[in-house]
Amino acid sequence: MTVVVTDTGFGPDDWAAGFAPADERSADQGLDLAPDMDPVTVQIDGVPAIRIDFPSFADGRGFTIARQLRLRGFKGRLRAKGHFLADQYAMARRTGFDEVEIDDALAARQPQDQWIFRSDWQAHNYQARLRG
Repeated sequence: MTVVVTDTGFGPDDWAAGFAPADERSADQGLDLAPDMDPVTVQIDGVPAIRIDFPSFADGRGFTIARQLRLRGFKGRLRAKGHFLADQYAMARRTGFDEVEIDDALAARQPQDQWIFRSDWQAHNYQARLRG
């Protein structure tokens, strides 16, 4: 089972169409991306959602992929999936993710209040503090 984290806390996965790799994806499904994917080569036209895998909390390549997809004009749902820390939630939102998908075990170790504490991501970042 999975938990989807948004700025309002934990919730169920409401994406019914599922995700699949590019070569197996149907038109209504979301696109699953590996962390070593080159975002320049990703076809984003007509893709309703993209999920980027984070195999380890120490692997930050997904942040770069998300930012590049948003800079290229991707407007759909962007989800991070995998071993993610609540402390990384603000960075995920700043780089363009809409939500984070974690498993139940990780949700039990990092309760909802830890994620909500970091949900005010726009006000509490380095650049905002510099701007005063």
